[in-house]
Parts: sequence; structure tokens; C-alpha cells
Amino acid sequence: QVQLVESGGGLVQAGESLRLSCAASGFTFRSYAMGWFRQAPGKEREFVAAINSNTGYTNSAGSVKGRFTISRDNAKNTMYLQMNSLKPEDTAVYCCAARGTTIPTQDPRAYDSWGQGTQVTVSS
Repeated sequence: QVQLVESGGGLVQAGESLRLSCAASGFTFRSYAMGWFRQAPGKEREFVAAINSNTGYTNSAGSVKGRFTISRDNAKNTMYLQMNSLKPEDTAVYCCAARGTTIPTQDPRAYDSWGQGTQVTVSS
């Protein structure tokens, strides 16, 4: 059974940092592309960043480029999102997702499994 569990969210002030983790189980993690998405109240789900299964290739949204870094440790079946210089507009529930191919994508419909999410709140 595929399971994705996010952790690391919280309440921080603008300019501070957080590191989110996504612990995966129930599938061959190293064969799956992974992504981070976020959803703020009243808004559509938004792509944040994605990473290839094993080459380290990444893609991120323009709004977070230069501030957020996605990474993964296939030995630990875990994906990370390092978020620096946080802004109030980054406030959202952040979810990780798994896609059953090696190639990441920004399209949430292409992902097979989702975690429950972790809340990130950035105060001004």
C-alpha cells in the first residue's frame, strides 16, 4: 500500500526557513518521480517543484525559484523541500505526490499517489 507522509510544516515569520520531508513506503521509491504541490485557502492547487527518480533533475515554479530546493534520498525513501526566505504568500498546505514513471511533471493529474499534507504558515 502506497503511503506518503509529510512533516516539517509550522508557523514561521517572513524571511525564515523550513524543511519539509515526505516519507514514502509501499512502492519502489527510487523508480518514481516525485513532486511537491501546495494549496492555499480558496485557491487552486499549485505546482511547487518536482524531481526525477534517480538523476537529480529538478523543476520548480517560478514563484519559488532561488528560494526553494527539492531533493531526495533514495536510500531513505524520503523527499525534501528546503524553503528559504519564506513569504506570507507561501502560506498553504504542502503535499507530496508520487508518479509511477521516472520523469517529473508540473501537472498534478499525472501523479498517482498523494500525502495528506502539512500546513505552512508564514506571518508578516
